[in-house]
Amino acid sequence: MSSVSDRQRAELILDAAAELFLGPGPGRVSMDDLARDLGMAKKTIYRHFPDKHSLMTAVLDRQFDAIERTLVTAADETRGRPFSEQVRQFLIAACGELGRIGAAQLAAGRGDAVLRRYVEQRIDAVVYQRLDELFRDGHRRGLLSAPPELLGEITRGAVERLFNSRLPRELHCTAADLLRTTVETVLHGAIRPAHEGEVTS
Repeated sequence: MSSVSDRQRAELILDAAAELFLGPGPGRVSMDDLARDLGMAKKTIYRHFPDKHSLMTAVLDRQFDAIERTLVTAADETRGRPFSEQVRQFLIAACGELGRIGAAQLAAGRGDAVLRRYVEQRIDAVVYQRLDELFRDGHRRGLLSAPPELLGEITRGAVERLFNSRLPRELHCTAADLLRTTVETVLHGAIRPAHEGEVTS
C-alpha cells in the first residue's frame, strides 16, 4: 500500500466499504470488519474518513451519483420514444440501481437513523423528483388521464413495498420486474390510447 496515493487509498476504502456495507447479509458491519477485509489498519481508514458516518455518507454519495448518471442515460436513450416507454425505462433503471445498492434496506432499518434519513432524502432527490417531473410533463402534454401526483404516489408506494416484500423471491422475479408489471398495469389505464403512438420532443 505504500506506493498508493492518498486518493487511490480513499477509493480503495470506498470500494471495499460499498461491497461490505451495501451488500446482502446482516446490516451490522463494523469498521473492524472493513479494516480486516482491506488488510489495513483502522487508523489508516480514519485518516481518510474520521468516523463510520462520514465513510457511509461518502459511499452513498458515490452510489447515488452513479444512479443519477444511469437515469440521465436512460432519459437520453428514450427521448423521442412513446411516453410509456420513457416511464418504463426510467423505472427499470432506477429500480435496478436501487436494488443493487440495497437502498430500500438502508432506508428501512440498516444503519443509524441519520443515515436512514439521508438515504431517503437522496432517493427522493435523485429518483422520485425526476419521476414526478416526468409524470407532470406527460400530463402537461395531454398524455395522461390521471393526475401526475396520483401516479407518483402509486409508483412510489409500489417501489417501497416491492423492495421490502417477499413476493419477488416467491415469484422468482426481481423487484424491478414486478415494478415494471405494476407500472405497465397502472399506465395502461392512465395513458391516453390516442397518444400512445405519439413521439416526444
